[in-house]
Amino acid sequence: MSLTRRGLLAAGGAVGALAASAAPAAAAAGPSRGRGHGDGYGGGHSRLRTGFDRLSADGYALLKGRRVGIVTNPTGVTSDVRHIVDVMHADGRVDLVAVFGPEHGFRGTAQAGGSEGRYDDPATGLPVYDTYLKSGQPLADVFTESGVDTIVFDIQDAGARFYTYIWTLYDCMEAAALAGKKFVVLDRPNPVSGRAALGPVLDPAFGTFVGRREIAQAHGMTVTELALLFNGEFLADNPAELEIVKMSGWSRSDFFDASGLPWVPPSPNMPTPDTALVYSGTCLFEGTNLSEGRGTTRPFELLGAEGIDHTWAAAANALELPGVAFREAYFAPSFSKFEGKTVGGVQVHVQDREVFDPVRTGIALLVTAKRTWSGFAWRSDNWIDKLTGNTRVRTMIDAGADTDEVVGAWAKDLAAFRAVRKRYLQYR
Repeated sequence: MSLTRRGLLAAGGAVGALAASAAPAAAAAGPSRGRGHGDGYGGGHSRLRTGFDRLSADGYALLKGRRVGIVTNPTGVTSDVRHIVDVMHADGRVDLVAVFGPEHGFRGTAQAGGSEGRYDDPATGLPVYDTYLKSGQPLADVFTESGVDTIVFDIQDAGARFYTYIWTLYDCMEAAALAGKKFVVLDRPNPVSGRAALGPVLDPAFGTFVGRREIAQAHGMTVTELALLFNGEFLADNPAELEIVKMSGWSRSDFFDASGLPWVPPSPNMPTPDTALVYSGTCLFEGTNLSEGRGTTRPFELLGAEGIDHTWAAAANALELPGVAFREAYFAPSFSKFEGKTVGGVQVHVQDREVFDPVRTGIALLVTAKRTWSGFAWRSDNWIDKLTGNTRVRTMIDAGADTDEVVGAWAKDLAAFRAVRKRYLQYR
């Protein structure tokens, strides 16, 4: 993919001219039928500009004459933490007529597995429609009912396949194509960098809302890159009429703190960028009878159960995994598993994020937990299979496989995904 033609968006530049200069790079990314706006090659991070920053700096020219609906949540904010819906609603240059809320809701009032339903937003008066767990024609009908002709997506992702906002993106793209609506994706950083894809690739037989299609567990992509991949690989028979607005000032090696952007928790149990750093590995404990730290101040960093003692941390540390250490820890979740009970386990301490592999670490912790605690069990619904996207991780661990054996089992599938992924990457 050639990214040598640079179409940087000046604050007062015209989107039409920008699209012309950036289109070759987007076309080279594969059969996405998407158009890229800007090249994302900014020179420093004191002025990283999100897709929304660049759209608004251009006077919303891309949305001129369109009836706009936006899919967003509390993470859709400007650098001074104003919500973009409030900003757009107050700007006469945008005809914003509807908002679409994902899991946890547009304003973020719902916990995991919940949404806000249909209501009128008290702050703006805009109708808010619920997209959670809707897909296909029922979601297309919601878009038709709203009266929009263009749908904008702007949500901060966490970088893991089972984080549901990317599947809201996928479902909305599919539904927009069915409803004949244009679809615009505004980019934000992958908070754990975009250096590499890691972990098992989903088997389509295990497709659910925590993993619709065949991508890696830690995908290492931004939402605009994922949109291009979805359109080119999975929606090619009826692709969305897709346009993307990229960031400037972001590179693949950047973690979230390099962005200078404010961190707004994208969900109630993602309080900090540190949570996102471990999440693609330790979220696997949702598929077990151990607490994944929900109901604590360090979800997904604290893991444990009644009856676990220091031996688990010792076994995990003995593996000498790169960039991470484990501390014997005791905690009492305020909700979720073991609510109000003191449990023992580990706290995950990332010491060098440049070499830390969250998915390998998650597997290592599963292996050592099963070997050191006789009470270890998978959730009875085999939720672990939906999180990993296959039965292989569970069955290999049950059969006594070690960490390297489990990780090695997905190497071929991961290599194939990395080759596909490469065609859609938009940043150096």
